[in-house]
Amino acid sequence: MFCTLAAWLITKAGHPFEQPQEYDDPNAVISNVLSELRSFGRPVDFPPSKLKAGYGEQVCYVLDCLAEEALKYTDFSWKRPAYPTEELEEEEITEDDAELTLNKLEEDVAEEESDNEENFIDLNVLKAQTYRSDVNDTAKQEEILQSTTDAAEWNLEVERVLPQLKVTVRTDNKDWRIHVDQMHQHKDGIESSLKETRGYLDKLHNEISRTLEKINSREKYINNQLEHLVQEYRSAQALLSEAKEKYQEGSGGVTERTRMLSEITEVLERVKQETEERGSSMTDGAPLVKIKQALTKLKQETVQMDIQIGVMEHTLLQSELKEKSNMTRDMHATVIPEATVDAY
Repeated sequence: MFCTLAAWLITKAGHPFEQPQEYDDPNAVISNVLSELRSFGRPVDFPPSKLKAGYGEQVCYVLDCLAEEALKYTDFSWKRPAYPTEELEEEEITEDDAELTLNKLEEDVAEEESDNEENFIDLNVLKAQTYRSDVNDTAKQEEILQSTTDAAEWNLEVERVLPQLKVTVRTDNKDWRIHVDQMHQHKDGIESSLKETRGYLDKLHNEISRTLEKINSREKYINNQLEHLVQEYRSAQALLSEAKEKYQEGSGGVTERTRMLSEITEVLERVKQETEERGSSMTDGAPLVKIKQALTKLKQETVQMDIQIGVMEHTLLQSELKEKSNMTRDMHATVIPEATVDAY
């Protein structure tokens, strides 16, 4: 509302100014308004952020300056005021005020309570007096045609007698009329509070709605302004994921090579140990003694083998001779019977 009113006043002052829209940047609109105010030669000694709220001393100052410039541009001049003539009306006095009723008395009791209870009279006594006065007045009603009482004297008498006409009403909390009155009072209080609260709630709802709209517009504006940064961030994320994948692959290769290095180290340790054992055996005479002992043992075993071979050859020879003799014997046994059979 402030920006719209400022734009209208600037236009009235002779400077063309575009009417701001709801989704415009408030900083830019306020900057343009202050620029126009400086162009009129008005000093601006406060920051632009003071105008963002749309109310306050600075806002009133800007609107006042722009209104003065608009009046100057339109050659507005103030005229002398023309006061209307007022006729005094005579005070009318009604005779109804002279009658005191129970409701009037109760209102006076509620409005003008006093700590002095000596002048209070009882309700029953007042009713009896009122009844007697009514009885006496009924006889004189026909004679009274016009009131000759002065209004000022009547008011003075009323003011003098009024403190003595207060009535003490004994209230009973159990009376249903009191409860009804309390209900009506509470109802009126609730309705009045509801009206005030509803206004505040509606104002709060409107402010929240405007704030949400501003947030949505700012979010759209920020998204549009930071679109290239978001794209760069996404590309950086993609490069980071690729680098992580390469790092994981490299870590797997390093682990495999570390395992191979440990195996090669173990083989190298075994080779070193064997080399050391061979070097020590070459400088030591114990292996030669072992070789001689082994040769001697081989010779003994060779002699024993030769003996066993000879025994075996002898046994084989005897078995062969025995088989030959058996075969010869069998051959002779088979020839003799065939000759006897032919002779027969």
